[in-house]
Amino acid sequence: MNRHGAICIPDQEYKERAQKAGKIISREGLDVLIVNSNEADYANGRYFSGFWPLFERCGVAITPDGDAALMVGPESRHFAADRSRIDKIFILKEYREGADPAYPELKADTYQDVFKALQITGKKLRIGVASYLDTSVIIMEGIKTAFPEAEIVRADHIMVELRSIKSMNEINCLREGYRIAELATQHVINEIKPGMTELQMVGVAQRVVYEHGAEYEGLPMYVFSEASTRHAISRSSYRQFEKGDIVQLNLSAKIDGYSAAIGYPIVLGKLEGRRREVVMFGLEAHRWTVQQVKAGVTASDIAKNFYQYFTDNGYKENFVYGPLHGTGMIEVEAPWVETISDYALQPNMTFQADTFISTDTFGVRWEKGIAVTENGCDILSPEIGKLYELEF
Repeated sequence: MNRHGAICIPDQEYKERAQKAGKIISREGLDVLIVNSNEADYANGRYFSGFWPLFERCGVAITPDGDAALMVGPESRHFAADRSRIDKIFILKEYREGADPAYPELKADTYQDVFKALQITGKKLRIGVASYLDTSVIIMEGIKTAFPEAEIVRADHIMVELRSIKSMNEINCLREGYRIAELATQHVINEIKPGMTELQMVGVAQRVVYEHGAEYEGLPMYVFSEASTRHAISRSSYRQFEKGDIVQLNLSAKIDGYSAAIGYPIVLGKLEGRRREVVMFGLEAHRWTVQQVKAGVTASDIAKNFYQYFTDNGYKENFVYGPLHGTGMIEVEAPWVETISDYALQPNMTFQADTFISTDTFGVRWEKGIAVTENGCDILSPEIGKLYELEF
């Protein structure tokens, strides 16, 4: 907690992160690591700096000694200075907003200025770049132009190694987010009625998460009904609920950068027949997944057995993806648990137990957050598992 009593990541932990990163950078034989972020996937930049960009992009450069500098766009000078846990801040045009302004009057900093301040010298450098998917062409061209003799190395695995195992502060942020997400879910259940729209319920959820202390929603709030519940990812619409609808809720809250989501279906009436069988099998598969989790288990074994569980129970054609995915600053983050995942689960790895099943006409998801322990897992969210059948 900070001095105001809020659950958060303390300043000292940001320094420890940079030091841990420095040791890995040294081990990998890199001269520097650059991580880049944007407004949508801010995680790697914020992990070191506490800074979440708006409109613009941002980046952090880190040395083997754990020294770091934050790089932001031209309009974020004061915003970054007020929020960053990193003292060295540079303004680079490469991190400008998507409208692509030229800023002709601006005397911007350069990558050479950043490296000089971090005491990185030489021309034939080995530069690791993480957030490769979120590194724009402009940013990559800027690095290559500044250091034409450098070797650019994709280094996403460094960030996966750093972020996979959570500290207690990180887990506490997630736990608080799950608490608030469940509060929002219960408010939606209490207020939803036929004739209302999906987006109206999103508004209810947003009101609750902000009222109870979230800094933002952890993902775009999912309130889907009937056919749109088949969407693994989607956005809520103006569709009006009808009696008998299956409604999928996936509501979330962000606490100091950590995104927690809870998901389960509700029914605006009574659920019967094949629809009920599918929904309840999803819940059975969800419970099965949680029972498989403990430190030392190989991730691929869980994923293979999960797929076999669907097959053995006659739901092979309804399978969409694996049983678990990493969670933390972004609600879906590496590592995933898939049939090719050859790593072992370790204590304090955090996952969403995310059980999605889809048919031609509807789908459902049962989802909650867990942390791996030596003998099983700690359920970070309020427990889910009740099928809400609402009467009107």
